[in-house]
Amino acid sequence: MAVKLRLRRMGKKKQPIYKVVAADSRSPRDGKFLESVGLYNPLTNPHTIDLKEDRVFYWLNNGAQPTDTVKSLLRQKGITLKKDLIKKGFSEEKIQEELNKWEKLKEASGKKSKGKKKASEQSETESKSEAEVSADDTANTENISQEEPDKKSIEDSTAEVKGAASDENTSNKE
Repeated sequence: MAVKLRLRRMGKKKQPIYKVVAADSRSPRDGKFLESVGLYNPLTNPHTIDLKEDRVFYWLNNGAQPTDTVKSLLRQKGITLKKDLIKKGFSEEKIQEELNKWEKLKEASGKKSKGKKKASEQSETESKSEAEVSADDTANTENISQEEPDKKSIEDSTAEVKGAASDENTSNKE
């Protein structure tokens, strides 16, 4: 029997709450499952993930395969990192130290991303105004470039006419 860690939908219409369950891969999404190992609520801001780590480790160590979404949730909680560190044979203290570093990095990147969002919004408005200005500039250069060939062609044609006239004058003198 192939076991998967996957989401089981619950809740009302348009208000989903998911249970993270260990289930036979052949059973339907909301059908029979072996054990509930956590909850996931995507509607809260930030979304809520509650997992029983010891049961998740049990199922992962016994060959359960997480779906892509559950794998993402496990990464967000740091469970996959912890599992990898245990697999490499690190001591409990070293694992806790690495998890603390990871949480600090996660918080720092969260703060940076908030700052980047504000900066990107400002840069988008600036780039839009720059794009409008550059569009006006290109329109002006197109108008100028269209005018220049006309002037050149007029000058060229007048030079040809003068040249032809001077050729006629010299031929008449001879």
